[in-house]
Amino acid sequence: MEDHAARLEVLRSLSDDELLRGLARCVGESRRIEAELIAHLAAVDERRLYARRAFPSLFAYCTGALHLSEHEAYLRITIARASRRYPLLLAMLADGRLHLSGAAELAPLLPSLEAAEREVLLERATHRSRREIEALVRALAPLPDAATRIRKLPERALAAPAAAAAPPTDAVSLGPATWAPAGEPDGASAGATLPGERALGAAHDRRQGCERRSETVAPLAPSRYLVQFTASAELRAKLERLKALRPGLDLADLVDQAVSEKLQRLEARRFGLAARPRKGEPSADASRTRHVPAAVRRAVYARDGGRCRFVDETGRRCPATGSLQFDHGRVPWARGGEHTVENLRLLCPAHNALEAERDYGSAAIDRHRQRRHSLHAELASPRPHATP
Repeated sequence: MEDHAARLEVLRSLSDDELLRGLARCVGESRRIEAELIAHLAAVDERRLYARRAFPSLFAYCTGALHLSEHEAYLRITIARASRRYPLLLAMLADGRLHLSGAAELAPLLPSLEAAEREVLLERATHRSRREIEALVRALAPLPDAATRIRKLPERALAAPAAAAAPPTDAVSLGPATWAPAGEPDGASAGATLPGERALGAAHDRRQGCERRSETVAPLAPSRYLVQFTASAELRAKLERLKALRPGLDLADLVDQAVSEKLQRLEARRFGLAARPRKGEPSADASRTRHVPAAVRRAVYARDGGRCRFVDETGRRCPATGSLQFDHGRVPWARGGEHTVENLRLLCPAHNALEAERDYGSAAIDRHRQRRHSLHAELASPRPHATP
């Protein structure tokens, strides 16, 4: 605090020209450091080092370990991944020809352009504002016309335009509903899609011309959330039928019960979490199939607490609870590993891939990914019609 106060006093003593030259020098240094930061992110992403620090994604590492905001992380990751193929982006950031927002706007378009087109675009984008760069991008990749919509506005919004707009009449609003996992801090559950990722994904979809349903999850009080989304006419009719079958319950309670039932079925299928497990279920599968018995899945899930079990060298455990996979930890499946509770563990996709590289080597995993990618491309390609 005292150092900063002394620094401000020194700056106040400078002449106008000295102060402006110092500011320009700081901006130049900031740009060079920013480009260096993004280059480091690109290298970390390429090696997937975030997984070694018990984070399920680079985005989670940037927000959780580097303490960047969601928007800061999104911009830098977008540019970092593009700069691995187009390092000119880093040079333009370092010397001030491009700013972060502009570079992030250009990055998704660059792979679709020829080398000469990329050069012309980057030259035209030099020292342009974000809006001007967005216009350049849209000239090369125009969005489709917006869909025509006519909807009735809420009477409250019409009567008091200065007040906050009410939800549209076809929106379903669940008042203060409990929507936070037990034991978790307020906010999104670790390992699930983060609010910042959802919002940034929605913004990207809008830029790409994709329609996305409006969703809102906002805290009202400790462990109390406003959940709001836009529903179709069919869903609204189903909710009305459900309310008629369960009179006396409000909408939030009905949705809570429906989600709980769906969650129970999905968890029973994925993790074997049946309310009344069948007696005599086998504890291990001796037939060498990929199927893991429900009793084993249930025991592994309970032991690991429904969370990725990976721990880095500092003792930090990965917080991911979404998209979990069963991994044969002690003895890999391809080397004769069995479906036992002792041999299985829960891992998120990032750490499952990391452990696979440790077991089989990165070269073998890369070959496996290439074969899988080729197979998917072959299956997705249209087959020629047989000629009679």
